[in-house]
Amino acid sequence: MSTRDFNEHSITDAVVERFADTPDPRLRQIMQALVRHAHQFVREVELTQDEWLVAIEYLTRVGQICSDKRQEFILLSDTLGISMLVDAINHRMPAGATETTVLGPFYVQNPPIKPSDADISGGESGTPLYVTATVNGPDGTPLPGAVVDVWQSDDDGYYDVQKPGEDPNLRARFIADENGKVSFWTIVPKYYPIPADGPVGDMLAATRRHPYRPAHIHFMIGHEGYEKLVTHLFIEGDPYLDSDAVFGVKQSLIVTLVEGQGTPPAASGKPQAGQWMRLDHAFGLKPAA
Repeated sequence: MSTRDFNEHSITDAVVERFADTPDPRLRQIMQALVRHAHQFVREVELTQDEWLVAIEYLTRVGQICSDKRQEFILLSDTLGISMLVDAINHRMPAGATETTVLGPFYVQNPPIKPSDADISGGESGTPLYVTATVNGPDGTPLPGAVVDVWQSDDDGYYDVQKPGEDPNLRARFIADENGKVSFWTIVPKYYPIPADGPVGDMLAATRRHPYRPAHIHFMIGHEGYEKLVTHLFIEGDPYLDSDAVFGVKQSLIVTLVEGQGTPPAASGKPQAGQWMRLDHAFGLKPAA
């Protein structure tokens, strides 16, 4: 067939062949598979030209709303379940290692380093929560010096980067002690909607999906000789555990908060009376390949 004589049946093979001389074999595999699957999608739904134009305009809007504080493409990937699929494929965990979940769009590089028992709430309203976390290898061996980044939203569902002029708040970096332990004060997290004022929100509204994420605290944990762990801890009893907008919930990551008793530990700057909660959790890291 002439190279100028393509039709709906022949064009896929022709496009795949155009990538045959790609020097990088992995890039060649990815591009050829992308073409085959994308073309098959178009055939399956018999996409119209108007629909394809809408799709192009939609992706254009996704790019236009991105900034140094907002990554709409990550949000789109999350809400389509692609982020969690990629995560699952790349993090098949051995026994004793904590399961991973999505990074999310609100991580900030190099958060402020805080000492043990610091209060990262920045005076935000909410029920005080005292967190102790130990970092171990999969066999339970403590990992002193592990770098533990934590971040979460406030009681209204906003992260500090979503607030203009806001200093780093409800996020910090801790260094595990000789027992692999870190501890800090924060507030009990609450469920919240992902940013729904842009193209991703339009997609959720058009498909009658809610934008809510169940209450959680983010953790990123690193130690030499081990794979970096990116995960959440979700709060038992949250109404959105079974319908997380970004499909990030795993049963092993659901934790139960317990009511604190007596004087809060390391209570400098914390109320000596009133309700407070605590969370104790052990994380297991996967050895690096």
